[in-house]
This record gives sequence, C-alpha cells and structure tokens, in this order.
Amino acid sequence: MSMQKPSLTVLASLAAGLAAVAVAMIFFVAPEDADQGLSQKIFYVHVPIALTAYACFGLAAWKAFRLLTTRGERYDLESYTGVHQGTIFGALTLVTGSIWAKASWGVWWTWSSNQLVLFLVLFLFYCAYFMLRYSIEPGPRRERISAVYALFGVALVPVSFLAIRLASDFIHPTVFTRDGPQMTGEMFTAFCVSWAAITLLAYVMYRVELAGKRTDANLRELREVLAP
Repeated sequence: MSMQKPSLTVLASLAAGLAAVAVAMIFFVAPEDADQGLSQKIFYVHVPIALTAYACFGLAAWKAFRLLTTRGERYDLESYTGVHQGTIFGALTLVTGSIWAKASWGVWWTWSSNQLVLFLVLFLFYCAYFMLRYSIEPGPRRERISAVYALFGVALVPVSFLAIRLASDFIHPTVFTRDGPQMTGEMFTAFCVSWAAITLLAYVMYRVELAGKRTDANLRELREVLAP
C-alpha cells in the first residue's frame, strides 16, 4: 500500500505548506475588493470549502455505486467516510457563509435566498444518512441501504450548485461566468492555491479517518476470533 499511495505524512506536510502559501497570498498578494473590502477575503476559504463538500459527496456516491455493482465490502466504509467528510465541510460552508454575509451585508441568514435553503437541505439530507445507517443492524442490508441513500443524495449536488450559479442576489454574486473569472489574476491565483490546499486537506482527512476505521474493524474481528 505504501508503494501505491503517497505517505500521509508527505500529503499532510504538503497540505500544510499549501495552506500557508494560500494564507500569504490571500492577505498579501490578492488585492482588497472594491465594494466589500477586507471582509471579501473569506471568499477564498468559503468557496473552496463548499466545492470540497460537493466533491466529498460525489466521492461517497461513486463508492456507493461501486458497492452496489461489485458487492465489495470495502466500498461501504469508503462511502461512509466520504459522507462524513462531506458533512464536515458542509457545516464549515454554512458557518463561513454566515460570517461572510454578516460582515458584508449585515445578515447571518435569509430564508428568501433559494440557494442558501437548497444547500441547507443538502446538508441536512446527508446528516440524516447517519440516522438511517445506525438504525439498521450491521451487515449487507445496512450497506446496501446506505449506498442507495448516498447515491440518491448526490442528485441534490448539481441542483444546489446550479442554484448558486443562477442566483443574482447580493448573497451569491456571480464570480465565474462564460467569459472567465471576474477577478484579477492575483485574486484567481490565490483562489486556486486555497482550493488546492483545502482539497488536499480533505483528502488527508479522508485517508486518516478511513485508516482508523479499518483498523478498528480489524481489531473487532480479531477480538471475536480470540474470544473464548
């Protein structure tokens, strides 16, 4: 396994280095926004976190699909871990979005914004995944039902993403259009570095959690074998 995948130590160090570079670029390279000023800097964290949440849910759905088509037991834990990481980054998306909205526009939340409500629905849908999963006894039945739920939930991701893209209100101004990113080169570079850092951090967290859960599962099996 160590020959097939990069070391977690190396990946974690790279993620930390990218994060440091991203912070430096956000505060010392990217210029302040003409309208929002310093508060706009959270854009470089909020948007990459949201995109990473979408990616985690997509990964969970792919692993769920693999479980349903191959019956491989390993995919159940991989799909579960993807959902868990997605909910973590989904919560961070809601928190950072609320902070940005309050700092720039004076509101923590507005129920009149469809894209905000749709992301909240997506987040709560995946939170309910854990309630469903742990209400069923461990075994193939729980694996199949959890996989179907994760696969069904990914359909909400493009709906949520398109709602943000099509919105034209003050909460989610359109930054990326058909003409390209509506920002300076320094801003776009800072955004890309921040996105890479957060995505790599999510991958490291995914692998760490997956390794821990697999070790825990192996220990439980070993205790059952050694039990008198």
